[in-house]
Amino acid sequence: MLKLRSVSLSPRQIVDDIALCLVFFTRLPLPVLDFRGRRLAAAIWAAPLAGLVVGLIGATVFATAERLGLAMGPAAALALVATVLTTGCLHEDGLSDVADGFGGGKSRGRKLEIMRDSRIGAYGAMALALSLLIRWSALSQFIDPTQALVALIAAHAASRGVLGAFMHSLPPARDDGLSAGAGTVALEVAIVGAVLGAAPLLLLGFGGAVAALVLLGLLFAAFHALCLNQIDGQTGDTIGALQQVGEISVLLVASVALS
Repeated sequence: MLKLRSVSLSPRQIVDDIALCLVFFTRLPLPVLDFRGRRLAAAIWAAPLAGLVVGLIGATVFATAERLGLAMGPAAALALVATVLTTGCLHEDGLSDVADGFGGGKSRGRKLEIMRDSRIGAYGAMALALSLLIRWSALSQFIDPTQALVALIAAHAASRGVLGAFMHSLPPARDDGLSAGAGTVALEVAIVGAVLGAAPLLLLGFGGAVAALVLLGLLFAAFHALCLNQIDGQTGDTIGALQQVGEISVLLVASVALS
C-alpha cells in the first residue's frame, strides 16, 4: 500500500508558496518578498492558484470587451493578449523552444542546445501560431462572458496542476538551468498540486470534467514519453510546453461542454 507523508504547511508558508508561484509564473507588479530560501519545487503545489489568477484576468478582459460591444472573436483575442502579458509569454517561450529543439535537433545534445538558443525557428514559430489559433478559436465559441470565465479558470488552473507531477516523475535533462535549480518535487507536493488543478474542472460539469481529465492524462503520458525519448528528462522549456498543451486541451473540452 502506498503511504504518503502529509503536507504540513504553516499559514505563513502557504502564503509564501502562493506568492512565490505568482512571482515565478506571472509578471504582476508584486512587492519584493523574502522567501527565506524556499525553492520552487516545494511551492509548486500552488501553481494552479497562480493559474486561477491568470484565468481571472483573461476573463475580466473578455467580459469588459463584450460589455463594450465587441464581438466574441475580438473579445477572445483581447483575453489571450491579457493572459500572455500577465505571464510574460513564459509558457509560450517554452513551447517554441521545445518545438525547435525536438523538431530540428539530431542528437540529445543538439536538441538541448537549440532549446537554449533564444532565436526562434520555423518549428517554434508554427507551434506558437497554432497554439494561439486553437486557443482563440475555442474562446471565440463562447456566447457570454460567464462561459469564458469558467473555461479560462479551468484551463489555466488544470494546465498548471500537472507541472509538479511532471517534475516529480522526470529527472532534469541538464545539470543547470531552471528545472535543475528548482529542486526535486516531492510526491505529496505533486499530488496536492494535481488535486488543486483538477478541482476547477468540475465547473465544466461532470461529463466535461471527466473528458478533460482523461485528455489531460493521455497528453501527459504522451509528452512524458516524448521527453524521455528526445532528451532523457525535462527542462523548464518542456514544463512550459506541457502547460500550453494542457491549456489547449481544456479549452477545447470547455468549448464542447459549455456549448
